[in-house]
Amino acid sequence: MRLIVTGGAGFIGSNLVDRLLADGSDVVVVDNFDPFYDRAAKERNLAAALANPRCRLVEMDIRDAEGTDRLVADVRPDAIVHLAARAGVRPSIEAPALYADVNVLATVRWLEAACRIEPRPRFVYASSSSVYGDRPDAPFRETDPVDHPVSPYAATKKACELVAYTFHHLHGLPVTGLRFFTAYGPRNRPDLAIAKFTRLIDRGEPVPMFGDGTTRRDYTYVADIVDGIVRAVERCTGHHLYNLGNSSPTELRELIALIAEALGKEARIDRLPEQPGDVRQTYADVTRGATELGYSPKTTFRQGLAEYVAWYRSRSGA
Repeated sequence: MRLIVTGGAGFIGSNLVDRLLADGSDVVVVDNFDPFYDRAAKERNLAAALANPRCRLVEMDIRDAEGTDRLVADVRPDAIVHLAARAGVRPSIEAPALYADVNVLATVRWLEAACRIEPRPRFVYASSSSVYGDRPDAPFRETDPVDHPVSPYAATKKACELVAYTFHHLHGLPVTGLRFFTAYGPRNRPDLAIAKFTRLIDRGEPVPMFGDGTTRRDYTYVADIVDGIVRAVERCTGHHLYNLGNSSPTELRELIALIAEALGKEARIDRLPEQPGDVRQTYADVTRGATELGYSPKTTFRQGLAEYVAWYRSRSGA
């Protein structure tokens, strides 16, 4: 297959690119190396992929409408995997207009570009577990109402789901949205909890714990997420939404303890008030993905955490 992967230098994107190349596909990576975190980290993510002649990098902002049209018309991909976005719940509260511009408007432009070529490519895009909002009932199912996002980031992801359906309805574009549940693993974004806590505990610095530590997240190993994306691309027809999670939530206080255990160090906890935009829990029901995609996450949290810590130590020289 020929694929375009937006956000392909990022955490999930670069792991996906490696998998697609290993499967024999040709891949065009689109990334603008946004300074949300260090460019050098993203360049390291892509180093092995770009040594492969079946992979090339196009450095471009996904909001560039003319550039997007030219690239899609030139590549004529079998599939577009649209992962690029402005990430993070808390930063979105500070810059909601930026998040709407990058996440929603750019997605519309990529959908438009996909509809201008024949045959129409499969369009698989990243949504988020955040669309489910702050709810006490679990697990979360794709049929649940998602009308109460509690952060601008979550609202943009819900908006992308709506516009994707509209393009399918109007233009027959095959679209699949994937609601990721707290991905982690090698190349994890440095601002995410597991990466941040690992650094702090390793350095003997205090770990911020917002609330009483009972909030829980459905941490999902990146290789399992990537396998779900590949399966979604292979089966992308019509319009679909899938949860990609692990169906095994972990409490925040347990997460901190497990990271400390994996590092063989003590965690110093700095207790802080709950943060606006945070939710009490995420918990994926993956029945639909299992039935329709054959999605079956195989990595337990302890296994995945050990893999991440080993990767972290290989990078830090510890």
